[in-house]
Amino acid sequence: MTSAPTTSTPSFIQFPAPAKLNLFLHVTGRRPDGYHLLQTAFQLIDRCDTLSVAIRDDSIIERHNDIPGVPAESDLIVRAARLLQQHSGSKAGATLHLDKRLPMGGGLGGGSSDAATTLIALNHLWKTGLNRQELMQLGLQLGADVPFFIFGQNAFAEGIGEELHVINTPERWFIVVEPGVQVPTPAIFSAKELTRDSKPVRIADFSSTAEMFWKNDLQTVACALFPEVAESVKWLSQFGNAKMTGSGACVFCAFDQESAADAVLEKIPDRWKSWKAKALSHHPLADMLQ
Repeated sequence: MTSAPTTSTPSFIQFPAPAKLNLFLHVTGRRPDGYHLLQTAFQLIDRCDTLSVAIRDDSIIERHNDIPGVPAESDLIVRAARLLQQHSGSKAGATLHLDKRLPMGGGLGGGSSDAATTLIALNHLWKTGLNRQELMQLGLQLGADVPFFIFGQNAFAEGIGEELHVINTPERWFIVVEPGVQVPTPAIFSAKELTRDSKPVRIADFSSTAEMFWKNDLQTVACALFPEVAESVKWLSQFGNAKMTGSGACVFCAFDQESAADAVLEKIPDRWKSWKAKALSHHPLADMLQ
């Protein structure tokens, strides 16, 4: 947490909103309300959006910058701030500025992470006093992945993604490829080709079994609808167990050595945006929730 050097107002404070990868993602069923039942392993990485916050004393919540394709009123950071304000009864307001590094429609949880960071930051700055569990319950109203980012540790998730259990993951590096398309989550989950009958597994199974046996059930559908995703999976699979994260579009591959990740990064075709990220063991803002 540092003062933002690039803003014209010195009262802005910066907070990171890290990305996640789904190390696997199985669809095990569907609830009567239409929500899909999932099992997944969430991995935090050090690629982040940055939320800058300036506290106001007039109860107004506003977004300071334009984000193409995202009206302020529907932006999850604005919605998260207003939800916390309403829930807590706080009379304080906030001016929010979001620097986006994570692609929208990429399966990296960018919007959910932005919302979670907003709740964590404002809970701290407004001194509203909610504990981690209360913030997680609030975050679930904004999206199924928001509680994970507030949970703050790598996790084995079940249900619609809200039942979380801590897992330990190795220190390693990931190469992430952005295929250049946005994959709308509803299109994937509503596809008739999507299988919804993966056999439920136990957290112990994931911990003791090689990751090559774990898959993303959404990947086949996304590859069929978006050839760019299929092409990037095929290319990156030369170097390891490449797979899509979330409902797409980003594709990743893990490496034990940073030098191995660097070597692959140099070879990636220029038509794709790509980058290296390091595994995190916990959310950068986890200490604010102790």
